[in-house]
Amino acid sequence: MDKSLGEMQREVDAYISQFKEGYFSPLSMMARMSEEVGELAREVNHKFGEKPKKADEEVNSIELELGDILFITICFANSLGIDLTEAHNKVMHKFNTRDAGRWTLKDTD
Repeated sequence: MDKSLGEMQREVDAYISQFKEGYFSPLSMMARMSEEVGELAREVNHKFGEKPKKADEEVNSIELELGDILFITICFANSLGIDLTEAHNKVMHKFNTRDAGRWTLKDTD
């Protein structure tokens, strides 16, 4: 089932809202996001780099690490009252205007 960013934000908020602790502070979430990006880098290095996993290392995947980053991104946005759909639209507008002639378009044949 496809979900919109808004649906994902509401789903995460419903999950977090059931706990007394609620969202972490922005600084704690930034640290958590950095940790998750590091775990993604490790998985990418194992799959595409020169560093294979050790036999006793936990099985993980790029997909799960990206999911963790998405979750913490949604938590971060929710805690700050940021609508990620609106943020995405603003970023796409920026790329479509500022970088309009930066890249070579594919042929449309």
